[in-house]
Amino acid sequence: MPLIGSHLSVAGGLHKAFERGDFLGCESMQIFTRNQRQWQSKPLSFQEIDNFYIASKSSSVKTVVSHASYLINLAGSSDTRMRSEKALIEEIERCAQLNISDTVLHPGFAGDESKEEAIRKLSDSLIRVINATSAYKVRVLLETMAGQGSVLGADFSDFSSLLDAVDDNPRIGFCADMCHIFAAGYEIRSAEGYERTVSLMSKHMGLYNIHCWHLSDSKTEKGSNKDRHEHLGCGEIGLTPFSMLMGDERFSNIPAILETPKDGGGDDENLSILRKLRGI
Repeated sequence: MPLIGSHLSVAGGLHKAFERGDFLGCESMQIFTRNQRQWQSKPLSFQEIDNFYIASKSSSVKTVVSHASYLINLAGSSDTRMRSEKALIEEIERCAQLNISDTVLHPGFAGDESKEEAIRKLSDSLIRVINATSAYKVRVLLETMAGQGSVLGADFSDFSSLLDAVDDNPRIGFCADMCHIFAAGYEIRSAEGYERTVSLMSKHMGLYNIHCWHLSDSKTEKGSNKDRHEHLGCGEIGLTPFSMLMGDERFSNIPAILETPKDGGGDDENLSILRKLRGI
């Protein structure tokens, strides 16, 4: 079964996320290791690294993933790609220092270029980043996207092309986002639809390459291409696919991270729903 958790705040220090995770009973968690909306980041201090390590040893949280900066676009212009590669290299280095094995990354936008050219640029940049961080084992997990504008990764076949270009590099994997998959047009609300979607993921991404799930319901209908997260069971998706995922042994022991709104019952209520679904 997946390891249930949430994206948690690091206010007061990175190590504070473990306290919040333990309070909620998380088995996994996702954090930002830096300000996700700024290019510049201050290097981690020895004290920050040590505090994080000590907190991890006494925590119920088994797996931590980071989410890379929203500014990174490896398919962008040459200047943006250069800054993005530098930022991703720094994120991988931070993850290695914190003993975090995976960082989730948005694949980027094609802009005015063709999708084929954008995927080529993305793959070239990923190879450069992987080569520049060859001393580390941290994986980059490309996230499935909702399909707004020229974003890459809404069509699973984008990832087939990418894997071919990077020669199935083991340090490149995927994060499957339930809300994004639904908004991109994939039917997941029935057992048949869920299995068909997972089969397509297997074909284009390889289930062995999926190392994280993002979980939230959707405020908008299937195929809307809008990234609008909602509390579990309160949107257009419903609880059925989350119930199937919770019992899906193909995704055992990988983090299933809530990205639901923090208002209302917040993480506590949504985690409770996942636990109940897992017990069915």
